[in-house]
Amino acid sequence: MSAPVTRRTALFGGFCLCCLPRAGFAVDAMTMEEVAPGTFIRRGPDAEATPENADGIANIGFIIGRDGVLVTESGGSLADGQWLRREIARRTDKPVRYVMLTHVHPDHVFGAAAFRGDNPTFVGHAGLRGALDARGAFYRQRLAEILGEEKAGEVVYPAMEVKEGAEIDLGDRTLRLTAHGNAHTSCDLSMLDTGSGLLFPADLLFVGRVPSLDGSLLGWFKEIERLKAVGATDAVPGHGPTRVAFAPAMADLARYLSALRDETRKAVATSVPIETAVRTVALGEKDHWALFDTYNGRNVTQAYQELEWE
Repeated sequence: MSAPVTRRTALFGGFCLCCLPRAGFAVDAMTMEEVAPGTFIRRGPDAEATPENADGIANIGFIIGRDGVLVTESGGSLADGQWLRREIARRTDKPVRYVMLTHVHPDHVFGAAAFRGDNPTFVGHAGLRGALDARGAFYRQRLAEILGEEKAGEVVYPAMEVKEGAEIDLGDRTLRLTAHGNAHTSCDLSMLDTGSGLLFPADLLFVGRVPSLDGSLLGWFKEIERLKAVGATDAVPGHGPTRVAFAPAMADLARYLSALRDETRKAVATSVPIETAVRTVALGEKDHWALFDTYNGRNVTQAYQELEWE
């Protein structure tokens, strides 16, 4: 049974605070997949944070370039980040030059402290610092309660803040970064690897696991169009298989978001109370997504509050 939907649970849509099952994959049992030459990604399970998985629930990995390594996502806790650092060391002794912090949600940023000893450049959206100021301490407290103080990690701020676009040169390939408008969150950062042609949209693309809306529903549609314009054939989603065909995966996401938008608009127009809307909107999508009952009601709450002011 899903927890009651409140403004707080909608606000922290990227980190379930109420439904924390005590089962799941052990982070040490997870493996990396080489999705392109020199590009390694671990698939995170469709689960919530548990002591067993150390909040290692996002797709994380790294790209080995001629001059160094770029970490595509840092992991969901200090323990998860340390696991990733060991996986890098198994494959290369090149220095870790950059660590991407793609948005504020803890499963993507709380592994960053594991890389402090490498003295990399931490990279994030220009809005990430403010988002971490607002939420970071709360997220860390909850991680510590679940994982223990020694495994939780800490808030790490970006030193390189991307306002619109930027490029990172690894010597034999360039990574093109895009700072997105308010969508999945207020601080989403995507990346295109010119070496492999792979797009890294982070949590602007969910595959299999129900999307979590923590920013702007209408804004997410705008950013989908920006991602399409990049012209990438394949992508590494924030959650789901490690490499997917971009067009059909994004079409599935857009279908869910369209149902969320259209049915929420109808509920607002017909004065359906939000308490009823969270139980009825987008139910036709239920069988298509893992963790639907955990997140859909929160998404409806967020969408309702946005669309009632159109």
